[in-house]
Amino acid sequence: MKASKYKFFIFVNLIILFNSFNSYYLAQTEYNSIIKLFCLQSVKEEMLKAEMLYSEEIANETCDCYYEEFTQTSSHQEAKTKCKLETKENLNHNRKI
Repeated sequence: MKASKYKFFIFVNLIILFNSFNSYYLAQTEYNSIIKLFCLQSVKEEMLKAEMLYSEEIANETCDCYYEEFTQTSSHQEAKTKCKLETKENLNHNRKI
């Protein structure tokens, strides 16, 4: 009986350990996702085409917005359009101040 309790205890601890590793790697994957990397490159190219000074802060905010919208709507075009508009509004608002 003691052996089965011991095995059960080890099994539960392994599940807890696996879940904590899984949460950590999921967060890292989201942060460094291939989607975000492509987004950052795209934002950089668009800013340079528009003859704007590239800002890593603006690019990260835009891509964070895109990632959130894309995961909610599953539409690339809707997420892209919404976040581009938000970025433009934020830039225009900051210029007025």
